[in-house]
Amino acid sequence: MGEKVITISGLPGSGTTTVAKLLAEKTGIKYLNVGMIFREMAEKYKMDLQSFERYCEEHPRIDRELDMEQEKIMRKGNVIMEGRLSGWIAHLKKIPSLKIWLDCDEDERMRRIVEREGGEEREKKRETKERIESEKRRYEKFYGIHLDDMSIYDMVIDTTNIPPEKIVEMILERID
Repeated sequence: MGEKVITISGLPGSGTTTVAKLLAEKTGIKYLNVGMIFREMAEKYKMDLQSFERYCEEHPRIDRELDMEQEKIMRKGNVIMEGRLSGWIAHLKKIPSLKIWLDCDEDERMRRIVEREGGEEREKKRETKERIESEKRRYEKFYGIHLDDMSIYDMVIDTTNIPPEKIVEMILERID
């Protein structure tokens, strides 16, 4: 496949992790989940995810460290980078890549999140909205990025009613 860089981004529950892992299996390209790195950072700071998100709004160095690490990894190539800003980082840093955004109906995203994490849907919806709003504020404030701007993506796929295996097929067709 050469020195491929594929970024997979989307809102929570849109299927990014499932699709990225399946794509990594099919291609043999290394997979990295930026959200997991962010969660590990929150644990190091001894904060729950929501508190850490709010903390990051006032401490941009944390996001910048994470973004520099993503850039470094992408520049090496042969990686499927899953992260909300991965496509934007590749775009802004002019890293040749296939940038994919997975879109999904909000109700379906919430159903998937509750199925995956458990808990009460109303509470998960509130937490997820807070998280997305925090990210949007940070990305706009620190980078001038509007998360709703899809213009930088090579593929925008609505995952609401498409199984992950079919999405991976669509991506593989684009790669070939």
